[in-house]
Amino acid sequence: MPRDNPIPGSPQEWLARAKGNLALAKQSKVEGAFREDLCFLAQQAAEKALKAVYQSRALPFRYIHDLEELGKGLEDEGIEVPPEVKEAIILTRYAVETRYPGIVEPITEEEYQSAIHLAEEVVMWVETLLEQEGK
Repeated sequence: MPRDNPIPGSPQEWLARAKGNLALAKQSKVEGAFREDLCFLAQQAAEKALKAVYQSRALPFRYIHDLEELGKGLEDEGIEVPPEVKEAIILTRYAVETRYPGIVEPITEEEYQSAIHLAEEVVMWVETLLEQEGK
């Protein structure tokens, strides 16, 4: 389906941004930083990685943070999304609600480590998928 308003960036550029966000998310928590912000970067890594798949297939997508919608959209296009990637939908909560004070409890170290793991799963899946497609 041709786009009226093409979304810029190649699949590789979207994946590179995803990897950049993941690299920042994995940095040791520096003094004054919040795990919530590191988890936001993990969410961004997963989001941008999924959008790289959309770009590789020339599929339109909305500029949203909802990983469930992005994953379902890929499945609707016949792309099999593995269970470990589907699990990453819980990262969506880090896109908005945890970034502001007083809305939720502070993120624990365990939650942070889980967010990193889930984002890594998504990025690795997308990287493999793009390599298989030769893009």
